[in-house]
Amino acid sequence: MALTREEREQFLAEPHIAALAVDPGREGRAPLTVPIWYQYEPGGEVWIMTGRDSRKGVAIAAAGRFSLMVDRVSPTVRYVSVEGPVVKTAPATREQLVEISARYLPAEKVDAYVGFAWKEHGEQVVIRMRPEHWLSSDLGEV
Repeated sequence: MALTREEREQFLAEPHIAALAVDPGREGRAPLTVPIWYQYEPGGEVWIMTGRDSRKGVAIAAAGRFSLMVDRVSPTVRYVSVEGPVVKTAPATREQLVEISARYLPAEKVDAYVGFAWKEHGEQVVIRMRPEHWLSSDLGEV
């Protein structure tokens, strides 16, 4: 059964690991699909952080759009997939790295991770996507 707008937005706002898919821009290749952290508030834009020159960063810049799919298997099998155009790409701030890290890591691990990631991952960008197409379902208990 498809989720209501409120259910799918609330589900997407939870801290799931997403599968990001984007056209790699090379003929004869399937979409590039990788796990990624993301941030979302109901009614807003989805944002991710990645290296400007990473494979996914380059592919998203070329394609101008991407999709995310998040799921869970307990207590019910539920998923939300969202796809849309990139609306903004900007240099990432340390505060954004703290925000997204705190969404996924225990509080006591955030500072150490941010200190490492900010130095080691090169130039990071935040890519914002406006959700246009949604697909969702709750398939019931497993």
